[in-house]
Amino acid sequence: MSHQQTSKPKSLLKRENIILFISGLVITFIFAFPLYMMITTSFKAESEVLAIPYHWLPHEFQGFNNYIAAFDIAPLGLFAFNSTFMAVIDVLFTVFFSALAGYGFAKFDFPGRKILFWFILVIIMMPSQILFLPLYIQVRSFGWDDSYAGLIIPGIFNAFGVFMMRQFALSLPNEMMDAARIDGASEPRIFLRIIFPLLAPASASLAIIIFLFSWNNFLWPLIIIKSEQLRTLPLGMPVYTQPYLGQPRWAVAMAVSTMAVLPVALLFIFFQRYFIQGLTMSGIKG
Repeated sequence: MSHQQTSKPKSLLKRENIILFISGLVITFIFAFPLYMMITTSFKAESEVLAIPYHWLPHEFQGFNNYIAAFDIAPLGLFAFNSTFMAVIDVLFTVFFSALAGYGFAKFDFPGRKILFWFILVIIMMPSQILFLPLYIQVRSFGWDDSYAGLIIPGIFNAFGVFMMRQFALSLPNEMMDAARIDGASEPRIFLRIIFPLLAPASASLAIIIFLFSWNNFLWPLIIIKSEQLRTLPLGMPVYTQPYLGQPRWAVAMAVSTMAVLPVALLFIFFQRYFIQGLTMSGIKG
């Protein structure tokens, strides 16, 4: 009798695991299918990209010809440099200032703290597109339109980053800061030598999020950039598909898309542990 009672839950557990596995497999297939189409199309000849019936594998394998053609049609290296430069600067400044502001909101009691923090929450809940018009007017008044300054500076302060780092900083014990103050450490030294290193998991998560956002950002560069020299990868991709510039090169466009996705995929593969750890440890508190 006891054997039957113990074997039944095991069979149910096994059945649940199989269902979860199949569900995960189906979901993975749904999300991976566009990537499969993108990568395989990048190795096809142009004539078979829109072929009916669809070619699941290249019939005329092109090797890296489409990838080489991508650099011949447009200054793809310059586009990639602009995207990388913007993303790296945004990550460095956003992570540092978000950690600094989050630490201040979490551990210091100053006048208007709650009001300012609620203001940050309101900014998070607002669609970013609402702010583009006043932001563009402000950037243009500074003379930053069509420049690296106008492209990068508006993105180095992030309300979500402040909220995320504040939630993580709440978990840090106050005794560490008190002990450092007793030893005569200044507040900037406490932040740089004690607090900021302890915020490393949350910083890694925020860095990945900001890099993805900056790397994929299309709308703000479209508004602020006019010259080809400052185009980012998202702005450069339409060059390969716009009919008025010539015959659309769909296979080459897929090669460019594959190269654009590769850095993001590698970043998440190598740093996913820190990404998940940071999001888990920065759970919502007080």
